[in-house]
Amino acid sequence: MDITAPRFTDETAAREHLESLQWPDGPFCPHCGSLNATRLGGTHHRAGLVQCNDCRQQYTVTVGTVFERSKVALNKWLLVNHLMCSSKKGMSAHQIARMIGVSYKTAWFMCHRIREAMKPSSPEPLGTSPDAVVEADETYVGGKARNRATRKPAAKKAVVALVERGGEVRSFHVANVNAKTLRPLIVTNVSRAAHLMTDESPVYTRVGREFNGHSAVNHSASEYVTTGGFKHSNTVENFFSIFKRGVIGTYHHLSEAHLGRYTAEFDFRYNTRKLNDTERADIALKGITGKRLTYRRTDKLAA
Repeated sequence: MDITAPRFTDETAAREHLESLQWPDGPFCPHCGSLNATRLGGTHHRAGLVQCNDCRQQYTVTVGTVFERSKVALNKWLLVNHLMCSSKKGMSAHQIARMIGVSYKTAWFMCHRIREAMKPSSPEPLGTSPDAVVEADETYVGGKARNRATRKPAAKKAVVALVERGGEVRSFHVANVNAKTLRPLIVTNVSRAAHLMTDESPVYTRVGREFNGHSAVNHSASEYVTTGGFKHSNTVENFFSIFKRGVIGTYHHLSEAHLGRYTAEFDFRYNTRKLNDTERADIALKGITGKRLTYRRTDKLAA
């Protein structure tokens, strides 16, 4: 989709596009759930205003979404959403601020709201299909000691990813990588009928017994893939390679307080990799409902 499309340059076109995604059957009241509504026109009402004929509340398509009460034009919201969905390794808030003419603080907050919309509302467990294989692995995000002025050890942050072969990924920031931390995460997000594939780390040994099967690749013995190509963890490592390129080449530094939203962003793009940019952006716009995110809340997390 050309970024000069009307919905990226005109606020009315942007609102109409968002309404077509959020209200396919007509205006839906976020207060009482009624479909019985009247559009309010004329010069005395703001554009897109609707009044519910049952509860008499007034609303627009952005009420109850991450766009609610924003002073940024709606067409700029849709443009930023499209840029984030179409950039394989992400786009920095500084770059977005320069492109759409807002402050860095505004662009940073817009990006976090869109990442919130990218999170799945009620995800199904991975590995529910017959003969499914789910790979689990961990990586660490953070600078190297030799690149720091004090040469002190860098504060690394752990990210664990679960990837179903041919399916979706789910990644998480965890405080510590140990069996006690990883077990509830794995059993909650992976079907017990799946075959769990990991490396030789002992943190996966006990939880692996709870699944239909468990195989471990011995990387310390230079084993990366077995004959026949079944036993390997290349799928999850490929995901990590994209994630790391985004961290190193685009964001450079990720706050631990917000790391979970960055992982959700990379998860979303990976899980919609078979779609084109327009379809991916529309799916993200459908996820904005019921996910209010205020600046005060994000600021407290960063404090």
